[in-house]
Amino acid sequence: MKSKLLLLICMAIFGVMAAKANTIKPGIGKKNDINGSVTEENKKPVREVNVTAYLASRKEKVVTTNEEGNYAFDDLKPGTYKFVFEKLGYRKVVKDKVIIKTDESFQMNIEMIQNNDFDLVPTPFHFTN
Repeated sequence: MKSKLLLLICMAIFGVMAAKANTIKPGIGKKNDINGSVTEENKKPVREVNVTAYLASRKEKVVTTNEEGNYAFDDLKPGTYKFVFEKLGYRKVVKDKVIIKTDESFQMNIEMIQNNDFDLVPTPFHFTN
């Protein structure tokens, strides 16, 4: 019984180690991958940015940046893409005409700027007499 428990624990530890080995690292990717990082002007990483890949005006995939501001797409079809980076409180960034080729990977780092514009909505009291 103890040997089975020990074997189960070892398998769990090995699984965690294998998962960490596959963590997103900017600049490192396999073929048909695109990855990178999203930062602010001061080089601080921006987390939870939605990154959408469009191929021929059709949404293909959506990913979100992690705690370090990193994102990754894997196994994208070859073609010309548009990538849209969006997060509330920041200006939207659009990268058009990004060509994905078969058996190539590359890194695309983005800098986002905070949006200080406010949309003012009139209150219901504004229209009373």
